[in-house]
Amino acid sequence: MRTLVKTVAFVVAFAFAGSAVSAAFAETQWERNHPRRDQVNDRLANQNRRINHELKEGEITKQQANQLHREDRAIRHEERTMAQFNGGHITKAEQRALNQQENAVSRRIGR
Repeated sequence: MRTLVKTVAFVVAFAFAGSAVSAAFAETQWERNHPRRDQVNDRLANQNRRINHELKEGEITKQQANQLHREDRAIRHEERTMAQFNGGHITKAEQRALNQQENAVSRRIGR
């Protein structure tokens, strides 16, 4: 019985370690080179999913969803513009400013 428990524990640990390794390899070169932009864009993608979910569930109207999408597109455009002036990167201060704008949009999703 002890051997079975040890074997199961080993298999579970091995599977967990394997999933962690595969997640690390899932990160692209661009994501490694541009972590601030990646974080901002990941948040924008998440907010896009949240807006679409809230619309589907009837929590917000189509007009509200369109307005939220417009605001997110403006943030994405601003992120790209900022990156043009810094060799494709954004500074910590720029990331903070973009995150504050995303926070304002996020608070309005699903109110």
